Amino acid sequence: MTPVNFRFETDADGVALLTWDMPGRSMNVITLDVMRELDEAIDKVVADAAIKGCVVASGKDNFSGGADLTMLEGFSRQFADLAAKEGEEPATQAFFDGTRKLSQLYRKLETCGKPWAAAINGVCVGGAFELALACHYRVAADDDRTRVGLPEIKIGLFPGAGGSQRVPRLMQTGDALQMMFKGEQLKGAVAQKMGLVGEVAPAADIVAKAKAWIKNGGSPVAPWDRKDFRLPSGKVFSPAGMMTWPAANAIYRRETMDNYPAAKAILHAVYEGLQLPMDLALRVESRWFASILRSKEAAAMIRSLFVSMGELNKGARRPKAEPASKVKKLGVIGAGFMGASIGYVSAMAGIEVVLIDRDQASADKGKDISRNLITAQINRGRATSADRDALLARIEATDDYSKLAGVDLVVEAVFEDRDVKATAIKKAEAAMGAETIFASNTSTLPITSLAENFSRHEDFIGIHFFSPVERMMLVEIIVGAKTGPKALAHAIDFVRQIKKTPIVVNDTRGFYANRCVLNYIREGHLMLIEGVPPAMIENAGRMAGMPVGPLSLNDEVALDLGWKILQAEKKDLGPQAIDPRQEKLLETMVVKQQRLGRKNGKGFYDYPEKGPKKLWAGLGELQSAHLDPDAIDVEELKQRLLATQSVEAARTVEEGVVTDPREADVGSILGFGFAPFTGGTLSYIDGMGAKAFVEMCDKLAAKHGDRFAPPKLLRDMAAKGETFYGRFPPAKAA
Repeated sequence: MTPVNFRFETDADGVALLTWDMPGRSMNVITLDVMRELDEAIDKVVADAAIKGCVVASGKDNFSGGADLTMLEGFSRQFADLAAKEGEEPATQAFFDGTRKLSQLYRKLETCGKPWAAAINGVCVGGAFELALACHYRVAADDDRTRVGLPEIKIGLFPGAGGSQRVPRLMQTGDALQMMFKGEQLKGAVAQKMGLVGEVAPAADIVAKAKAWIKNGGSPVAPWDRKDFRLPSGKVFSPAGMMTWPAANAIYRRETMDNYPAAKAILHAVYEGLQLPMDLALRVESRWFASILRSKEAAAMIRSLFVSMGELNKGARRPKAEPASKVKKLGVIGAGFMGASIGYVSAMAGIEVVLIDRDQASADKGKDISRNLITAQINRGRATSADRDALLARIEATDDYSKLAGVDLVVEAVFEDRDVKATAIKKAEAAMGAETIFASNTSTLPITSLAENFSRHEDFIGIHFFSPVERMMLVEIIVGAKTGPKALAHAIDFVRQIKKTPIVVNDTRGFYANRCVLNYIREGHLMLIEGVPPAMIENAGRMAGMPVGPLSLNDEVALDLGWKILQAEKKDLGPQAIDPRQEKLLETMVVKQQRLGRKNGKGFYDYPEKGPKKLWAGLGELQSAHLDPDAIDVEELKQRLLATQSVEAARTVEEGVVTDPREADVGSILGFGFAPFTGGTLSYIDGMGAKAFVEMCDKLAAKHGDRFAPPKLLRDMAAKGETFYGRFPPAKAA
């Protein structure tokens, strides 16, 4: 059969070259067809006595991004169908057999009796790197684009095609575990130092170098298949081994809080596999992989962090009728840290930026933020002085609004005050082109009301960045009551251009992300007021799956910002709109104590110049009661911290603020770190079941207040046994 995804040729020296180049795709991925064709190529190499060995290379800019996860999702659907027809036992066996085929294919390559080498260019991760590891030699391109790694943990999986067994047989066990726990991607030179690749060379030479290794008598036997093989860290049951495993187990629990089954499976697979010959070790790995693939955590993370995020990144919510747009020149009003950072990421994407502030000195100070950010990248070896010069040349710092003439898009990022924003909007409109889209980066103020200061309401939209902009991948696009499709399309195109993930929400105070995350912070405040020990609050947040506790998060976003938001809500909506207990706490911290958070070195934590932050010793004096830690239900604390966010997410769906469950889930994970293992705020409810979630919320509401009361939508879903993804199937592009 003629291969479709590979090209096969043999040179005069008898070395075959298998070039992976899938038609119609920008990136090679592992599919069932790819596996079949690779299997046929192995047979061809083995059967032809004239072929000395084979080099696997890519015909694209990258080697491969790994397996097509929809293929793995297909295994789960097949399991469900077979279980319904023939029972769970035959379905489980078929599932195990199906999910280990890739591992068996790679082992066939590894033991075929002829040498194989991988020529790695660009990205080579996941199942693709496992293919390279099964080859007997690896040559990586010596450039900044080339990366190798096993990032499966980031979507709730772990390396299931030999990676968990081959990596710790090539490098120290502790380093191998860390690499898999973090899902790190390594440059070619670093991978060589760690023993993962044999050679680095200029990209143009990698195929020749790989061929030369075969021509010079490269061995067709993997190190672990030789009788004299010794594990890099020694046997598991040895003094060295016992120095590794207790520490590894402790690190696992500290970093995951036991929320990620895939991380625990890595520990099991490596610990058990290193005590066995390779074939048995791979079988152990396959059993753990099959188990993890069927876990609810993996299903939720694959859906949100791979499928849904991929669809949103491709512009799933973009109006189809609008022509494609590209920002060549961007105006940013407000050169504070937020505005300057928006300018920085835009300039990094090749966009010319006009950075405006109230005076030249303030604008120049904003440009210095970009200088500092790119200098930090230079110090880490991720950029050069030439990169810095080019970046800064693209940013024009000024106090002259007339420089907005000719820009394609304006983003306003001035102080979070209606009057200040109104002034900036009017000055900008007077200077900018009549067709230019205007966007506000407000974090809480409704877009519809801000648009009243702009004559073309249809061209006014919200583009809400998260801090720090250069690290946060989410951008929330807010559609006002009169925002038109052109503005929406331009906003999505811009966000994709700067390589961020866009979610689209309808206008309301706080939009989506801030409504949810401010509930998380408020719950931490109320726990503190109740008398829960501060350290217990913070630990409960991390145990629930959040990246940091609510008090720490409040310090990061600034306590005075929270105070200002609270006062704005009170002014606009009345005193009943806020919790007086929270207002009193923030008034004490911000107004009386001048504790503003990390930015002035003191908030709920103290931030010494040297050493780690520490909870402020004075917090206890703010508590009128001090609860006995042993009498506090930690599980209930965790439920409160997650439920308060998810019930708010459900309210945004009921109100029509969020119309696509993908955006709620992806937005919650990327925007404020909502427990990734759950799949996001709405997947957390779906995973628990609406009925069970409503029952939990009713118990919390009876004990802690109406803020936990489920909205009518949730009660209706609970009565009908519905899920968010069933009731609100992901929307198609308009």
